[in-house]
Amino acid sequence: MAHVEPIRKNAVQPAAIHDHAIDNLRYIRETMERAGSFTAVPGWGGVAMGATALAAAGLASHAASRETWMLSWLIEGVIAVAAGLLAMARKARAAGLPLWNSPARKFVFSFVPPLIAGAALTVAMWQVGAWSVIPGIWLMLYGAGVIAGGAFSTPVVPVMGACFLATGAIAIFTPAAWADFWLGFGFGALHIIFGALIARKYGG
Repeated sequence: MAHVEPIRKNAVQPAAIHDHAIDNLRYIRETMERAGSFTAVPGWGGVAMGATALAAAGLASHAASRETWMLSWLIEGVIAVAAGLLAMARKARAAGLPLWNSPARKFVFSFVPPLIAGAALTVAMWQVGAWSVIPGIWLMLYGAGVIAGGAFSTPVVPVMGACFLATGAIAIFTPAAWADFWLGFGFGALHIIFGALIARKYGG
């Protein structure tokens, strides 16, 4: 007896509606997470900042006076900020993102206040002659700013801030002769290590 097949084959079952809904919700959630994070933290800019800090540590360690030492690090700070801002602008432009968006504002408004506190404490410590604690103050308050701003950025940024904070806490209790070592390790080595990590994982 001949086998009779149906004229219409069984149609392929479409994906369940709830599967589409889950995919859509996942996409929306990931998009909102990206939109709510400041992703323009510069990796290669951090590497450049670290390189200038290592150079400054070498120069400052041979400074003839405390005033020259302070000037060396202040100049390095200006150069590092300029390098960081330039790299940040280039990364945002390459990603097609506005530099001054809501996540960027949150990052800056969280990052800057500890730096202002650090500047005020630097002047105060210098005036009373407690200059040996200044490197630890710089590292700790920079780390605090990075942790605060990093809450609105990629997960590796707060980790970097915690490393700065820990380095500063150690530095503040070590002899003054170690100042340039800790500043070079913090602003130099940590910037290079984490900058390279950010560049590799988060696109420059």
